[in-house]
This record gives sequence, C-alpha cells and structure tokens, in this order.
Amino acid sequence: MIRVGIDVGGTNTDAVIMDGTEVVRWVKTPTTADVTSGVLEALVKVLEAAGLPPAEVGAVMIGTTHFTNAIVQRRDLAPTAAIRLGLPATQSLPPMVDWPEDLRRALGEHVYLAHGGWEFDGRPISPLDPDELRKIAEDIRAKGVKNIAISAVFSPINPEIEAQAAAIVREVIPEAQITLSSEIGRVGLLERENAAILNASLQDLGTKIVGAFSRALADAGLKAPFYITQNDGTLMNAEFAERFPVLTIASGPTNSMRGAAFLSGIKEAIVVDIGGTTTDVGALHHGFPREASIAVEVGGVRTNFRMPDVLSLGLGGGSLVKTDPLAIGPQSVGFRLSEEALIFGGQTLTATDIAVAAGMAEIGEAARVKGLDPAFVQAAVERMQQMIADAVDRMLLSPEPIPVIVVGGGSILVRDKVADLPTIKPDHYPVANAVGAAIAQISGEVDRVYALDEIPREKALAEAQSEAKRKAVEAGADPATTEVVEVEDVPLAYLPGNATRVRVKAVGDLRLA
Repeated sequence: MIRVGIDVGGTNTDAVIMDGTEVVRWVKTPTTADVTSGVLEALVKVLEAAGLPPAEVGAVMIGTTHFTNAIVQRRDLAPTAAIRLGLPATQSLPPMVDWPEDLRRALGEHVYLAHGGWEFDGRPISPLDPDELRKIAEDIRAKGVKNIAISAVFSPINPEIEAQAAAIVREVIPEAQITLSSEIGRVGLLERENAAILNASLQDLGTKIVGAFSRALADAGLKAPFYITQNDGTLMNAEFAERFPVLTIASGPTNSMRGAAFLSGIKEAIVVDIGGTTTDVGALHHGFPREASIAVEVGGVRTNFRMPDVLSLGLGGGSLVKTDPLAIGPQSVGFRLSEEALIFGGQTLTATDIAVAAGMAEIGEAARVKGLDPAFVQAAVERMQQMIADAVDRMLLSPEPIPVIVVGGGSILVRDKVADLPTIKPDHYPVANAVGAAIAQISGEVDRVYALDEIPREKALAEAQSEAKRKAVEAGADPATTEVVEVEDVPLAYLPGNATRVRVKAVGDLRLA
C-alpha cells in the first residue's frame, strides 16, 4: 500500500511517499505561517516528483505542531471549565493551581469542585451528587462555556464516575464538548487533570485543523483517509484526533525517532534530530522512543500522559550565530532560512553558514562566507559539536557504548562522530520525521492501580492487557495485528491492600477499509 507521511517542523514541512517499506520519493518545503498551506504544497510536490496519481495513495499520515504552538503561544484556546470530583478531599489544591497566570486567564479560570471520586482501591470518597453537578452545569452554561474537563480522584481505577458526571452535565448543556481525564492521563490527579483541561481547551482548534487537513487533501485530489501522529510514535484517526488533540504534542521528535529506527534498522540507540530551529535528542528502546518517567511540562503545565523522554536545545540550521562573545542559538530564522542566511544572499549569520564555511556542507553560495575568520568558524564548529555531545551524554543511562543515529535536515552541523560513539546517518536521514509518520502504528494504553487482595495478579494483568488492546482497536488498529508490547507491574508499598500499579501498552497495524 502506498502511504504518504508528512511532518510539519518549525523550518521545513517534509513529505515522503512510501511503498511498503521502500522510500519512493521525498521533498522538503518551507513551513508556511499558516502551516496548512505548507502541508498542501509539500503534498502536491511529492506526488509530482514521484509521478504518482493521487488515486494510488492508500493513506496519509500527518505530524503537526498546531496544538503545541497553540499552548505555548496562548492562542486559539477555547474557554474551558474544569470540574473535579473529590470533595471533601482535594480542596487545598484546586484545578489549575500550579498553572502560569496568563494561561489560566486564557481559559477563563472556570474551576469547580464537586463530591465524588475513589480511594485507590475503588472505595468511594463520597457519593456523586447529581443536583450539585446540575447547578455547576447551569453556571457553566450561563457563562457561555461549552468546553469542559471532568476529573475524579483515582478515576483510572474506575472511569464510571466521570462518565456519570458527563451524562448529567450534558442534560444541562447538550452541545458540551467534554474531556474525561481517565481517557488521557495516568494515575496522578493534578497532572492527569491538567492534561484533560488542556485537551478540552484544544478541541475547537482540533475540529478546525482536522477539517483544514481534510480540505487540503481533497484539494490535492486525494480521497485516502488521513491520520495524525501521536506523541508515543503511533497514529490516531481524524475522529480520534478531534477528540484528543493534546495527544499530538511532541509528536515531531517522536516521528523522527521512529523514522531513525526504521531507516537504520537499529532499535536501541540515541537519536539526534537536528532541524532548522532545534536539536531534539532522545533514546530508542525496542524501536520506540523511551518514555519520560516523570511529569512533563507543556507550556508551563505539568502533565502525565505518555510523552517521549526528549532533550531539546536551541541549535538548528537556522540558529543565529553571534560573535564576540561566540553564541549559537537559541534564536533562529526558522522557515526564513532560505531568505536570511548569508549563503542564500541574506544578511544573517546562521549555523548553516558556519557549516558551509567549514566545508561540512555544499549548499547555497559558498563564496558568500569565504570572508569569515577561519579561527572563528572553527570555534563555532567546536561549540556546536560540544552542545550536541553534552545533550547525548545527558540521555545515556549507562557507560556502555551505544550507537547514535543522526537525522534531520540540520544534520550537516554534525561531524563524523558524536561524543566518540558509533555514529550513523541512514539513507533518507533528512526526512526521518516524515518516514516515522508514514510507518506509524496504532496504540492503546492502560495505567491502573489494582488491590491484589481483591483480584489475583494474573487476572489484573490479563484485564489490563485486554483493555489496552481494545483501546488500540478503537483508535483504528487492525485487531488481527494488535499485540501487547509493554507491561509494567510496580508494587506500591506505601498503600495498603497489596496494591500494584499496572501499565500496559498495545500496538497494531493501521486498519484500512
């Protein structure tokens, strides 16, 4: 089956056509200010380059920065109400308590506490109060808010109470767009609640962006279904992406790592992805990005849904280079590199200019950087190598040598070796991100606490694995190929009842009609 993978970066939008496991053709185009038109341009160009009729494309996979940018830039966010079920507990730390002030204001600071929630072993904290919820919903309706996040203490153990609360709220606000925290985050209340609130605030934008992508594909003559890449290296269909746009955050580095694993054939490695604006360094484990083990901040908000363990630094092909004293990044010319860099006739000294002056790359007009002081050029090159080596060293978990896979259009900034480790640049490395999108699978995940005094461990694990597979199938995986790839069973000694936390991840190939 012919697949098209597209990844939108801060500098370039990359597109690749793949026939099975073969990369047929790829292109890079500058990312546009509105992003979506750049996707259309990349799509049209790659189809033309391959001489491929649109009708032969079976599926399109897109990695997008829309939702990350919306949170970071505090724009296109819908007013959102947060309802937490947990009274009389949790009053001292209300929803959004640790959020940046400007982001709370952007969402409207509509915060409500209600009765409900569970103890870790499934015993109720307090009964759900329908009348209390109806009064809250009436107040939300009076404020004109329709995006709502509902969270409950320990709802991943039993999501029923959040679903009941949602049904009551919809009686009052039928048009409400409701996010349940148990569908997104993990056990920790505040981080899971934060993820749900962010998701609810992005749902209007999700509908808009998914619609725009659909129109872009139609304008290119494509009738194939399209999918959005998630931050764990897997896919979700358009409908799922509209419901859970927050799950796309950090999908760019994840796509690059998955593409690096596929192109190199190596499943245990450090991946260095150098773009036009940033360098992202992550680790591969079993061919998938190693997940962060601690809460990850998104736009200043702590969350605990699945996120890759990625270290980002402000070094890319478009990074500004300053003299006296020498400084590289974090500012970048971004998608204006082809206009502002010296080698392209511009007036801005960039990292790409340094690479060309040092003989590390042959692009643009090298004569335009011949006047640079050789000693300064050498010092800048050494600084870039050290920045990357330091980032790789921080991602290593053992002193054992491990391969480093270098990908991305900005890979011209890297010499032959990184941190004296075996260094590989696989074929098609400039578009590893788009390849990662094209080959992505579908996933489902479960994260729950079980009291083993009440349920045998084997039954708990089997139940969690079955639910993870079900979630993957609901997200678009082929049931025949869906399998469990990760099981984590951690005893919680600080809780009674022989409690254990079970995390299960299942993946499957994309199901096509």
